[in-house]
Amino acid sequence: MADEIISPGDLVAEAYERLAPEDQLSLKLASAKLLPETKPPIIDASKSAKLSSRESSAGENLIGPDFFLDVPTVEYGNPAIRLYSLPNPHSGQLLNLTWTSFGYGLERLISQIKNLGRRLDADACFGINEAGLVMATFLASAQFGRCPIGYLKCNKSHDGITLDNASAYPDLRDAPTIVLCDFEVKHANVVGIITQEIRHRYPGAEIYFAVFGAMTKDPSLEVRNFDDLTGAEIMRAADFAAVFIAATMSPPGIEPPLELR
Repeated sequence: MADEIISPGDLVAEAYERLAPEDQLSLKLASAKLLPETKPPIIDASKSAKLSSRESSAGENLIGPDFFLDVPTVEYGNPAIRLYSLPNPHSGQLLNLTWTSFGYGLERLISQIKNLGRRLDADACFGINEAGLVMATFLASAQFGRCPIGYLKCNKSHDGITLDNASAYPDLRDAPTIVLCDFEVKHANVVGIITQEIRHRYPGAEIYFAVFGAMTKDPSLEVRNFDDLTGAEIMRAADFAAVFIAATMSPPGIEPPLELR
């Protein structure tokens, strides 16, 4: 007996986390048939081009159809992740995400992590710049039992990327498991440089990479395999234990909803 009051929801959540991955997946599939999925509206690309700039920024972002993609993953893990595309109705302009779209992408990353094929217990979540830090905070709280959070502030220079002194590195055990969070991956080898720094500070670290938006080589956002992403070679060279991607995006990229208007 204990004096602490535990809600039914906490008991259910604790029981769910103790289930085998296949049992968790079965429950999710069963519940999906009963509850409608909350997501931004899916709009035909032919209609999206007619939206004005004001309508696009004030309303919800367009969400493309779901599809599966095989990505690098752990040994005997599930390589197939379920992601979606982020069509941009205004070619050549950054796509400003709404908070609804941002939250939906985080939910998709959490789903991919849970369906990795084995339980992923992170010792820390690291965020690259402010948007990555927000992602790391949500993932640490929602998925990894409020694990420590690290912050990697990048400064661009003529020689490439340097890490600011404002970066934060929590104390971790030897050979920790780290989830590295970034808002987008394009052509620049930012994640490669940062991964080297993390491995230097935490020898033997097993690093997983969670990114919100991955740029495609095809403007239509069609992706048939992992190498159709512009940052595929960079992510492979970083030798991540596994990769999680919420959505594909087109140039010049996406903007997080961090500025209140």
